[in-house]
Amino acid sequence: MTQTALEPLPQDFFDPDCPVQTLPVLGGKKWTWKIMRCLEEGPRRFSELRVPLAGITPKVLAESLRAMEHDGAVTRTEYAENPPRVEYGLTPLGRSLLGPMDAVCAWSRENLRSLLEAREAYEREH
Repeated sequence: MTQTALEPLPQDFFDPDCPVQTLPVLGGKKWTWKIMRCLEEGPRRFSELRVPLAGITPKVLAESLRAMEHDGAVTRTEYAENPPRVEYGLTPLGRSLLGPMDAVCAWSRENLRSLLEAREAYEREH
């Protein structure tokens, strides 16, 4: 079988002027997608988010929400009540990520077994 040689990749393959060198928002943070799913139906209080996210520490949840707010995916709304109330909700930008998240979740459901088998095979060989 003859294999055609591919052209070498040029040194400027990646646009040096691209403002985003990594995934721009959310993907690299462990809890982000789960937080987004919790906010999908509407705004939630911090304490409400802690229930389904039982494995997250308050510090990490606060840092994750702050990072998501920084990226423009989440809003933080403070209410002048006693006791004070704060709610977090998805912005239109955050909501625009739900469709791609659905696609990744569907891919994962379809391919998880193959992925795990490949990992196991790799571990046996190395």
